[in-house]
Amino acid sequence: MSTNTPSNGPYDAAFQGSRGAFSEIAAWELLTPSANLLPCPSLVEVFEAVQTGVAAHGVIPVENTLAGSVPGSLELLYQYKFFVIGETVCRIEHAVVGAPGVKMEQVKKVLSHPVALGQCESFFRKHADIQAVPEYDTAGAVEKVIKENLRDSAAIAGRRTAELFGGVILADNIQDHAENYTRFLLISRENKTASNSVRCKTTIVFKLANAPGALVQALRPFAERGIDLTKIESRPIKGSPFEYWFYVDLVSEPGTSKMAEAAIKNLAGVCSTLRVLGTYPSR
Repeated sequence: MSTNTPSNGPYDAAFQGSRGAFSEIAAWELLTPSANLLPCPSLVEVFEAVQTGVAAHGVIPVENTLAGSVPGSLELLYQYKFFVIGETVCRIEHAVVGAPGVKMEQVKKVLSHPVALGQCESFFRKHADIQAVPEYDTAGAVEKVIKENLRDSAAIAGRRTAELFGGVILADNIQDHAENYTRFLLISRENKTASNSVRCKTTIVFKLANAPGALVQALRPFAERGIDLTKIESRPIKGSPFEYWFYVDLVSEPGTSKMAEAAIKNLAGVCSTLRVLGTYPSR
């Protein structure tokens, strides 16, 4: 894997975080290890880089097997009207990284992205005297700890960041469970529908009328066709109290895309708004 500093644009993809972030690894898996990548401090800046053409693609985390959904990712995908054209799943192993010479007993604060902190709750229960401090990124937290030579603080990130930024590993594999994975999406301004000859995943978002049985009615077309729904999530609609968007991932086996399309068409007839965010090879 390349560890070179990104060159000037145009970039193959933008990702949220600093070099060494898990999103960077996901970008290499989704594109190539030689891809020209743009680190961005926030998810919004990833979307802006794609919107303005600075980057051809964006790589965004959407869910983790321990901490759940990543806040903001799906909402931004809908807001910017981008398409999902690929996905990958990365194994996440966390380490506590400190500045050279720092010992674990000196650490009073541990910095990291809120989702990463949520994956390491048992560590904080074991070290009740250590404060969890949210930062915009895992690797960025390590970079801050090392650059500022913090003596009472460390960061939670992948162990690779210790090598990248010159830190030391104070504790390893501190995630709550060994089976810790994060799913990342490859997004683009241009749609790219996957071939009908491969197993595909389709992500849709829709809004239902507030009526009894509306959700059952909406999902019936998929049940009747035996289509697997791998994710159903409701998210509040800003400005519309107690109304929700429903985000759904459905899987179609090779040669069955027409069935999925028919089910989505039926769904469109019972909801007030529906948009297909993309059909892409399932990982």
